[in-house]
Amino acid sequence: MSLTFYWYPKCGTCRNAKKWLDEHQLSFDAVHIVENPPSREQIADFYKKSGLELKKFFNTSGMKYRELGIKDQLKTATEDEMLDLLASDGMLLKRPILTDGQHVTVGFKEEEYEKMWLK
Repeated sequence: MSLTFYWYPKCGTCRNAKKWLDEHQLSFDAVHIVENPPSREQIADFYKKSGLELKKFFNTSGMKYRELGIKDQLKTATEDEMLDLLASDGMLLKRPILTDGQHVTVGFKEEEYEKMWLK
């Protein structure tokens, strides 16, 4: 199983997720989510495979999210508009995003990682 780990090294949640992956000896390709953000097509694919609603992909605690007033925009935004927003700046994406190409997790919850990635 080949994992891709989209993360922001200064993010504490990302560091905790990376530590968990290392402790469970899961190998992964780390991708800096701001320097090399996923494309709009990749985000759309993550969204479809995650089973989550698209709003869950937004980093609601981030400064960019607040600066741009995205909370209000999301009330009326279409799926296409949300995907455009997410693809416009890696800092708007909730992180980390972990995928094996078939499955996707967003954020880090240890229980969720155990269920999804320790098969």
